Amino acid sequence: MIFELTEEQKLVQETARRFAIEEIAPTQAAEEAGHVFRPDRVAAMGELGFFSCVVSEELGGNGMGFMESVLIAEQIAKVSASWRLPFNMQNLGPSLTVEKFGTEAQKRRYVPGWIAGTQLGFFAMTEPNTGSDVSSMRTTAKDMGDHWEINGTKTWISQAHVGDAGLLYAYTDREKKHKGMSAFIIEPKNLPGCTARAIETKLGLHCAPTGEFAFNGAKIPKDAILGKPGDGFGICMWQLNNTRLGCAAGALGVAGAALDLAVNYANERTQFGKPISQHQMIQAQIAEMVVEHHAAQLLVYRAAYLKDKGVANQYETSIAKYSASEAAVHAANECMKIFGSYGFSTEFPAERLYRDAKSLQVVEGTSNVQKMIIAGMACGHTQNR
Repeated sequence: MIFELTEEQKLVQETARRFAIEEIAPTQAAEEAGHVFRPDRVAAMGELGFFSCVVSEELGGNGMGFMESVLIAEQIAKVSASWRLPFNMQNLGPSLTVEKFGTEAQKRRYVPGWIAGTQLGFFAMTEPNTGSDVSSMRTTAKDMGDHWEINGTKTWISQAHVGDAGLLYAYTDREKKHKGMSAFIIEPKNLPGCTARAIETKLGLHCAPTGEFAFNGAKIPKDAILGKPGDGFGICMWQLNNTRLGCAAGALGVAGAALDLAVNYANERTQFGKPISQHQMIQAQIAEMVVEHHAAQLLVYRAAYLKDKGVANQYETSIAKYSASEAAVHAANECMKIFGSYGFSTEFPAERLYRDAKSLQVVEGTSNVQKMIIAGMACGHTQNR
């Protein structure tokens, strides 16, 4: 299958590339050093329509699809993996999920702000003892008649302590196991009994805020539920199949950046009387990076293409996420080796790419989880959805 970008898609790609170079790159070093998150930049990205892809035009969408979202996120991540996160927090996570499962009132109250970037979003699944096994979460939402009472803890939540509105997953009936999980829309800044704090001990993604929630008898309205009680696990899995594509797009950006950086340095660095790009061992490293990046790119674009066609794609999305994440980590690792001692220095971006890439093997389903999904469908144990 040949993926030929339309002129409009090329323009979208170029707009994102130019934004990353002109608006992110000039201040990136200082912002990374200071772990600076800029809500104004999220709003600027929203104004350009970066978060409006796939959302219906009725709710403020721009008429574009998953492919355009991938193209934009890839170009942003090529400059900064941190600034790829808002694509999931604003668009592929909360916006699409609420549009799919929410009431008309919920859609109109929350989706426009998320895609405009004026309302910071998030989705809270992970807990101190809950990661890949989503159904093991312990946070509860108890029906108190006129409201829900939330108790529990969520951790490693992107944009938690800066978020205005987002999704929360909790048990409304633990006895039913995963069929007793429900989804809610919460506004943590206006929620007594909810405490949010930042997590600042991170290896990478220094400009992407990460935090945790502690719920102690927090009361949310009855109409805060998304779908029906017990729908939460299905909603969660549906959402993850979209946000995984966002991660895959980010991985393409990181791998592409590492490849470009390695090639440029290899052509400039001279050893034994010639550029190191003329030494076979360096050429072997670069060749591996090129092949893996091109292969991952085709897989990610194919997953986006299938999503835009509205056909089953969980299998292809997991393949894309796994392939791109592994390619990004390998490319960043090879880039550091090609840079030698300079790759270990914070004065060059190679080390940042390595730190940022590692997150992609973990978020939205680890590489092991993706292999489980892929193998399960390949062996016929589960169906593609």
